[in-house]
Amino acid sequence: MAEKFAVIGLGQFGRAICKKLSAKGAEVIAIDIDEDRVDEIKDHVSYAVQLDSTDKRALESQNISEMDAVIVSIGHNFEGMLLTTVKLLEIGVKRLVARTQGDTQRKILEKMGVTEILSPEEEVGINVAERLMNPSMLMCMPLPDNYEIVEITAPKSVVGRTIKDLGLLSKYRLNLVTLIESSGNVELHIKGVIEDDEIIKENYVLVVFGLTHDVERFIDING
Repeated sequence: MAEKFAVIGLGQFGRAICKKLSAKGAEVIAIDIDEDRVDEIKDHVSYAVQLDSTDKRALESQNISEMDAVIVSIGHNFEGMLLTTVKLLEIGVKRLVARTQGDTQRKILEKMGVTEILSPEEEVGINVAERLMNPSMLMCMPLPDNYEIVEITAPKSVVGRTIKDLGLLSKYRLNLVTLIESSGNVELHIKGVIEDDEIIKENYVLVVFGLTHDVERFIDING
């Protein structure tokens, strides 16, 4: 049986979540107070409905408690986002994920008992800053305790060497997650589980996990 999700707030971020979940085979209910936004997404989801998400009865009319998860992606109406979140907590949804903008909003949501909080603008900002400082870094996913997962364009100094020879773990305290092979401007192929004798090619991207300073050390030495 397909998982069921409700996405409340159909701005750019909310629409992207709807489309991605639907593409993965999930049953998605898209909700917004704006009729135009509802019309824009209706062909990409199981069901799209216009309603005021701060109205508890309106939410309950959509069987919101039966969803596997509810994502509140209201971006520019903090009061509306808070009231919606309160109503969802009162209903007792199985899983609640809320979008926030800034530390103040995050702290308020945490005080309310929300444990899954998204900060897309902050994540984008972190990625942009990382790429400006380290052009070879394509993506950075910050994790707790100063760990991160990053995509690094294979430095010229490591091209032609094997994974074993590179010594990511022994020399840099980094774990290789996988390799991505670029075969054009858009098309990418994940190499899967990597063997020690894999030879690094010029069009490879290394996906590594480790402490931030160890990632930076690897880039500094090999960049």
